[in-house]
Amino acid sequence: MAASSHRITLGPLVAAIDQGTSSTRFLVFNSKTAELLSHHQVEIKQSFPKEGWVEEDPKEILQSVYECMERTCEKLTQLNIDISNIKAIGVTNQRETTLVWDKETGEPLYNAIVWLDLRTQSTVERLINKTPGRNKNHLKHKTGLPISTYFSAVKLRWMMDNVDEVRDAVVSHRAMFGTVDSWLIWCLTGGKSGGVHCTDVTNASRTMLFNIHTLDWDPELCEYFGIPMEILPRVRSSSEIYGLMKSGALSGIPISGCLGDQSAALVGQMCFRDGQAKNTYGTGCFLLRNTGPKPVMSDHGLLTTVAYKLGRDKPACYALEGSVAIAGAVVRWLQDNLGIIESSEELEKLAASVGTSYGCYFVPAFSGLYAPYWEPSARGIICGLTQFTNKRHVAFAALEAVCFQTKEILDAMNQDSGIPLTQLQVDGGMTSNRLLMQLQADILCIPVVKPSMPETTALGAAMAAGAAEGVSVWSLSPEDLSEVTSEKFEPQINPEESEFRFARWKKAVQKSMNWETTDYRIPGRL
Repeated sequence: MAASSHRITLGPLVAAIDQGTSSTRFLVFNSKTAELLSHHQVEIKQSFPKEGWVEEDPKEILQSVYECMERTCEKLTQLNIDISNIKAIGVTNQRETTLVWDKETGEPLYNAIVWLDLRTQSTVERLINKTPGRNKNHLKHKTGLPISTYFSAVKLRWMMDNVDEVRDAVVSHRAMFGTVDSWLIWCLTGGKSGGVHCTDVTNASRTMLFNIHTLDWDPELCEYFGIPMEILPRVRSSSEIYGLMKSGALSGIPISGCLGDQSAALVGQMCFRDGQAKNTYGTGCFLLRNTGPKPVMSDHGLLTTVAYKLGRDKPACYALEGSVAIAGAVVRWLQDNLGIIESSEELEKLAASVGTSYGCYFVPAFSGLYAPYWEPSARGIICGLTQFTNKRHVAFAALEAVCFQTKEILDAMNQDSGIPLTQLQVDGGMTSNRLLMQLQADILCIPVVKPSMPETTALGAAMAAGAAEGVSVWSLSPEDLSEVTSEKFEPQINPEESEFRFARWKKAVQKSMNWETTDYRIPGRL
């Protein structure tokens, strides 16, 4: 008991649940300084039951959240920080990943189908075929999105067509649909005993069922996909009290912030002005540019999405987004599938030992190509190989692939907005790779700026939670936002060399396209 008399008082604290594709984290911040005080992380197992299928266990996701919360609270207590100072919790999550559960039992009716999953390719083709002129952008005027395997509505449609438990629950009015944020908030606020079934505008805008102009579910879109509106969560702003924690050490604390992970990173990077942008390097790579209170439609393959709505009575802000499916996932693939590295740190060493890909190009189109191509038939290729090529060159080519994909979406963004970015703000797990950051500056020919505190996604969710009406411990006024220390990587190669390498990359991308067809199936594959 002696320790408790020396508890450190830091003023109000705000926590964030960051539920990503490959891991779950719980982080606690000082609301006055934005300093990260403690956190805990748990890896999430992904399963690949068939080629192109990616699933996660909803109960494992929930359990990982509880574990991270408990461990972080233990760490805070060891640091003599009083957990009763935690005034609010924000949620940020992998977007589009689709869950359906039974509201009476609280049990998931199927595994979560992850955003990267490709099983809905034939569903997508069927949907596109019924549009006038077979146009994948048929719903873009309402949703800001192309019809693609990436978004939740097609995954939900697949479940209703192929999973008896889901279909039966929908028919008997027991089914609840949600993205990861909805599942977590429902469970944490009581589950089958009065849990709150809600989502926020940013997550809703990734389902293809949401009208980004009216900021609500759209009856015509729901009819198009054949989805009953009663199973959908209620759409709320990104910053308001949704409900209270119902169990554990943090019972009674409001959950008051909710943002899809890429929107949360935009907030955490303080990109509140029209024209500010950030790039997050996680499992995938996501470049978002704030376009202010009006949605801007892209002519160059980017998505139009809701960036945030920081309060019930506040206006929504929008963003243009370039989404790349495979960034950090390529590291995991080199490690788990090929075994040429044992850790992500080793990838940097391996690549640095040669300093060039020696003409080898790696297009990691494992889930087809996302922005700016939206080409689901593409598949991964490694080309430009000679007898001289070894695993070091492949490692270097993998890092370059992340940078080239970012350049493609940055070019598209500059064309759409007409105002080129003069520097790129970055965050996410892969930014600890200094070689990658330098390569990125070299390939873009602009400086890359990385904040010293890399957890900007969780910070964004904490800011939204702490600023919510009824909590109000975090001010989002520009004059109150804390100064962020950062590191800058300047380009070090001449632009001609950069352009030459990028031209070769584009040639490799062309070779990866039109690889997979759905007409002919190899036996044993779906």
